[in-house]
Amino acid sequence: MTARQAMRHLIARTGYTMVPGAYDTLTARLVEQAGFAAVYLTGGGYSRANGYPDMGLLTLGENVRFIGLTVEAVGIPVIADADTGYGNALNVIRTVREYEKAGVAAFHLEDQVSPKKCGHYDGKEVVSKDEMIGKIKAAVDTRQDRDLVIIARSDARAIEGLDAAIDRVNAYLEAGADVGFVEAPQTVDELRIVGRRVQGPALVNVFEGGKTPMLAASELEAMAFRLGIYPSQTHRAAIRAAQRVLRVLKEDGHTTRVDPDLATFQEREDAVGTADWRRLEEKYLRFGEGP
Repeated sequence: MTARQAMRHLIARTGYTMVPGAYDTLTARLVEQAGFAAVYLTGGGYSRANGYPDMGLLTLGENVRFIGLTVEAVGIPVIADADTGYGNALNVIRTVREYEKAGVAAFHLEDQVSPKKCGHYDGKEVVSKDEMIGKIKAAVDTRQDRDLVIIARSDARAIEGLDAAIDRVNAYLEAGADVGFVEAPQTVDELRIVGRRVQGPALVNVFEGGKTPMLAASELEAMAFRLGIYPSQTHRAAIRAAQRVLRVLKEDGHTTRVDPDLATFQEREDAVGTADWRRLEEKYLRFGEGP
């Protein structure tokens, strides 16, 4: 089974799949090593990893490079954030071509005006429903591999209300998208409504600190959500851990006080598969050795 076929299986089966976010390739490997079935490449996380807020400041080429490196480094399906498709329907065509070549199993497109903002920021704007339907149709017609999953996201809850956002997502599903994603429901009741009324597999963004209430996976599964992305938890953990180590290093001149909280040398090497590369080195480089 290919990664895309595995992704198709996840959205077709009954049940809920947690998909942690990764802000860099190493974090994606850690997600896989932790036993999760898929990993989410959050555009906001990659923006912040490069020192920018989630305001659409990185280019298609910059994001595709990150995505390609990560797909190469993991074996589980990769869901990638394609923002608005980096422009209009013609830009979506180019985006889908590049994302498909990069090897993603799924990607999501949103109906914000380009450049977009984080789905939980204020001040968002959305394009018309008809324009977004055109972008979804362009994405569907462009993909070469029918197993590539297209996720349609609407940010209209904050501008037009919940009913309009759900209507938009259902229209995007009718246009050919495979999964529906209503961004930033604001109450538990709204989550229930989304799970009930989205006319296809539904995705929920479990974004701690944002506008959507935090619920357990079992509760979201009971609401009929099929996928849950957890975009920022790993990055927030890394920021806090790095701040603590740096504070101790500055205060003490060494990190002995926090050594128990640091990965060991071997754990660091295991995270990037050093032993596997050593085996390949032994297998192939000896052929270049002289007699």
